[in-house]
Amino acid sequence: MAQEDYYKVLGVDRNASDEDISKAYRRLAKKYHPDLNHEPGAEEKYKQVNDAYEVLHDKQKRAQYDQFGAAGVNGQGGFGGAGQGFGGFSDFGDIFNDIFGAGGGQRQRVDPTAPQKGQDLDYTLTIDFMDAINGKKTQVSYNRDETCPTCNGTGAERGTHPITCDKCHGSGYMTITQQSAFGVIQRQTVCDKCHGQGVIIEHPCNECHGKGTIEAKNTIEVDIPAGIDNGQTLRYEAQGEAGKNGGPYGDLYISYRIKPSKEFERRGTTIYTTVPISFAQAALGDDIKVKTVHGEKELKIPAGTQPNSKFTMRGEGVPYLRGGGNGDQITTVEVVIPKKVNEDQKEALLDFVKASGESITPQGKGFFERLKDKLNLD
Repeated sequence: MAQEDYYKVLGVDRNASDEDISKAYRRLAKKYHPDLNHEPGAEEKYKQVNDAYEVLHDKQKRAQYDQFGAAGVNGQGGFGGAGQGFGGFSDFGDIFNDIFGAGGGQRQRVDPTAPQKGQDLDYTLTIDFMDAINGKKTQVSYNRDETCPTCNGTGAERGTHPITCDKCHGSGYMTITQQSAFGVIQRQTVCDKCHGQGVIIEHPCNECHGKGTIEAKNTIEVDIPAGIDNGQTLRYEAQGEAGKNGGPYGDLYISYRIKPSKEFERRGTTIYTTVPISFAQAALGDDIKVKTVHGEKELKIPAGTQPNSKFTMRGEGVPYLRGGGNGDQITTVEVVIPKKVNEDQKEALLDFVKASGESITPQGKGFFERLKDKLNLD
């Protein structure tokens, strides 16, 4: 029986690239594999596909075949018969994964030549207390890997392109068969020719040296939302590292660190502050001005207010991050007792004590205090 033309078996022309041959093989191996196709003749067709691929994917064998036909490869195209069971094991493993998702019990692998999303990046941004309350637009600069503009990420010099690894057929892995006391053992290892990349770059790009990416400074405008809290992290899409094989950029995650305030304490969306009032204001009541994160506001102090009383100022706290209003401000009043009083104040206080029905013995000044008063050193 005449040997069928290998190019016709795979359905490609004689000028087909390595990539075209690999694609054709994967499509036909999936179509005719006996585990997937139980029609008469499928197994024989699968063997023919493997025979053709084993020759045409190898540059030396392909050249011999093109010149001398099947006789030129000395029958070496028959690897798919008795030698290895199914010669295209590596490629079929990928096909099997595509269909069943688990590779028939094998560890599922990612196609190294498929588009892959770039790595995400983390960035810590320190901002002022009031910028977190009001929101702010600012610029953030950092270094990242970007797609090489010269080769557009292929890693190959202009006018050239990566070729499919002829040792692992683009899978990035090799299957090694060893004879042991327990029988034949097969194991998979990273291809030592392409180092797991699935492709070989014969002419690397001069700018990125075959990497496909270059390190560059990236600057973006960040719109800090009003109400952002300390430790919160926001995602900025496609601002991370460049993808691989045409994959999208990763994301940038910015964690916010907020400087403390000397006037306010923040807990979530609630602001806490302390204001001083006099004994008279606490006793008689008053309307006072209180600082809030939104400016000065009026607070009514009722008569008889006790020290450390707390007043809730509705809506004077931190804006809700998702909108819809603000939190509250809790204001604590601290009654300040004067360290010194003049004679008029002293007499008034004594009258207050008498009117209250109380009796006290005020402490007089000591010798050194009286001496300071006389020398005007006070």
